[in-house]
Amino acid sequence: MSLVIANGHVIDPASGLSKTGDVLIEDGSVKAIGENVEGDDRLDAAGCVVCPGLVDIHVHFREPGFESKETIATGGQAAARGGFTSVVTMPNTDPAIDNAGLVDFVKRRAREGSPIKVWPSACATKERAGKQMTEMAEIREAGAVAVTDDGSDIESAWVLRRVLEYAAMCGLPYLAHCEDASLMEGGAMNEGFMSTRLGLPGLPKAMEEIRIDRNCRLAALTNSHVHIQHVSSAGGVAICRQAKAAGLPITCETAPHYWTLTDEAVMTHGANAKMNPPLREAADVEAVKEGLADGTIDCIATDHAPHTVTEKDVEVQLAPFGIVGLETSLALVLTELVEPGIITLEYALALMTSRAADILNLPAGRLHEGGPADITVFDPAAEWTVDPAVFASLGRNTPFTGRTLRGQVKATICDGRVAYQA
Repeated sequence: MSLVIANGHVIDPASGLSKTGDVLIEDGSVKAIGENVEGDDRLDAAGCVVCPGLVDIHVHFREPGFESKETIATGGQAAARGGFTSVVTMPNTDPAIDNAGLVDFVKRRAREGSPIKVWPSACATKERAGKQMTEMAEIREAGAVAVTDDGSDIESAWVLRRVLEYAAMCGLPYLAHCEDASLMEGGAMNEGFMSTRLGLPGLPKAMEEIRIDRNCRLAALTNSHVHIQHVSSAGGVAICRQAKAAGLPITCETAPHYWTLTDEAVMTHGANAKMNPPLREAADVEAVKEGLADGTIDCIATDHAPHTVTEKDVEVQLAPFGIVGLETSLALVLTELVEPGIITLEYALALMTSRAADILNLPAGRLHEGGPADITVFDPAAEWTVDPAVFASLGRNTPFTGRTLRGQVKATICDGRVAYQA
């Protein structure tokens, strides 16, 4: 049967399309985009935006090994509720995704249980130990779209150089978690006034910025694509801006919590405001917004990192890093970036669709005739209050509990099938 999404504001950032119209879906593809389109079934999208399915290139679904935190199925359901039709999972599971068999496992579990598309990344080094490279050619053949030791950085510059050279030969981008572990020393939050006030050991911005600089220089040395993950500081944004101006083959991302919250959130939200890199200061928040507005930052990701309530319900210093983000990301973009006029709606959607997909060469993030029917329908004016009790994710660890946001997903369609409908 065919489905018409009718009367919506159709936006395709990649082509510049932005007009009121209908979208006809047949056999999993977009058959037509126009006016007064006929079909077997009809979804009225009056007052809503109809856009390509959102793309998140940085999520943690925890399977295998940590299914109490999240599974591929529940992570996919959370993604669908947030308007995402394509996500890239990180390999820091147990066992780590460091071989072709485990890449195939993730893909198979996604086919069996996820309502949306799951693209696995794989480890750059075996067991994420930073010593011996993985078999990247086999990993790519199995379906991995990138390599990374996310959750930690590769300590040895020599090893990372070889990783980048091999990854480039295999056509795989390297996703860089930039962190000098020697500067962590048990840190729990941003090092500064708030950490001193709360009596918590700090994580200095230099911990992140030193490794962003090193990894950019290694990208230049090897002419390999390095994608800098979760940029959080003004210094980090500046280094990426300078590297791009020099023509280095780098891209970078940030996450909603880095432009919506400062380290003061730890005082009120405790461990639910603990992530790595940590929330920074007001000047860093403004720098991240500026980086998004001027194109320095290439896309928005969530770094969706669910943990159990028991794990997070402890002292901040003892709790694991990470918050959930898939079900709040779009609304935070609309509320904190689009509504204040920092970026336009069309550009915001580009950061969450085509620009994100292009970094890893994913066949996603576009809405055009003949293309896959991966579509998000959302009401940009609808207000709702964040309540983690109703999340599809198994994780409840969010610092946005009780916050009123604008922008609510009404339907998520993946390959022509309704993955979520409010």
